[in-house]
Amino acid sequence: MFAASEVCAGESAAILSETQSRQQNVKLAELALQQLGARPFHVVVPTPAQTVDVVVRSTGSSDALRGQTAAMKALASADFVVDMTVEMLLHAPELPQILSGGARVLSVSNEHPEVFERIGYDPGWRERVITGAQMLAQARTMRVTSDAGTDLVVQVDGVQPLGGWGNAARPHKVGSAPGALIAFYPNARTVNGRVVLNRGDVNLTFKRYLEDPIGLTIKDDYITDIDGDSLDAELMRSYFSAWGDREAYAISHLGWGMTPGARWDSLIMYDKADVNGAELRAFGGNFLLSTGANEAAGRHTLGHFDIPMRGCTISLDDRVVVERGVLQPPLA
Repeated sequence: MFAASEVCAGESAAILSETQSRQQNVKLAELALQQLGARPFHVVVPTPAQTVDVVVRSTGSSDALRGQTAAMKALASADFVVDMTVEMLLHAPELPQILSGGARVLSVSNEHPEVFERIGYDPGWRERVITGAQMLAQARTMRVTSDAGTDLVVQVDGVQPLGGWGNAARPHKVGSAPGALIAFYPNARTVNGRVVLNRGDVNLTFKRYLEDPIGLTIKDDYITDIDGDSLDAELMRSYFSAWGDREAYAISHLGWGMTPGARWDSLIMYDKADVNGAELRAFGGNFLLSTGANEAAGRHTLGHFDIPMRGCTISLDDRVVVERGVLQPPLA
């Protein structure tokens, strides 16, 4: 991943971590950078205390750099930054300042090292993700359906596709790893329909496979009804309501996985502390439904769900890009 990010001999490479980061990965990053001839250095900050009385997970918006002015200057001065914070900097308010110095940032998910070994890196991801992002940018409507009862319509005119393919090779840019996916933030009042979360779909905020269906009614971006009498449904309703914030019920980013080698069933093999769910977000053909903060719509909240769904059909206008959970050419 670092070689694909064009890390070369003599470059300064900052490894950003916090006290709760996975130390195996921090050390592996240092060794890999040294093998490429880069000049790595560490920026380590304390994991900050909780600021709310609800457990915060899966946000992609680490607050480890909050108030860390000196650390920010060090990161902005580097050629390459390996982000190994627990929640990552993808949506953190400090990221633009780091990028403005010319650094390129690779946010590395807090996964067991075995996950990186299994998924690896495929240089072909980039072309396929760019193709998918172009198809999304040219479309007016995205429709998601499933045999379980999902029928969701999203107006995608003018959305900004966010493609990730496991590296960060350009200055002022951020990438994420491992795996490849396509995502976007819908504009305000553009998401309507019904989503049925089915058995085997994954609630990544809870790191838990669903065992019973949950129905979500969505009107003008907001979940207005959550139906189901199972424990899965009760837990979801409880976490939504815990925030006391209407924005927690709104749609965040949407997209689909583009990584053929990633496995939807891998979560069952790990303890919750072992993985952060990047493989599940990226497995090929999943529809990724997320709720919470949405930068494009100007909505902000700490409440967040990431839910990769199986077996969905995704159409851009009249073109099917995922059919019943299977990527279609030219994205396959």
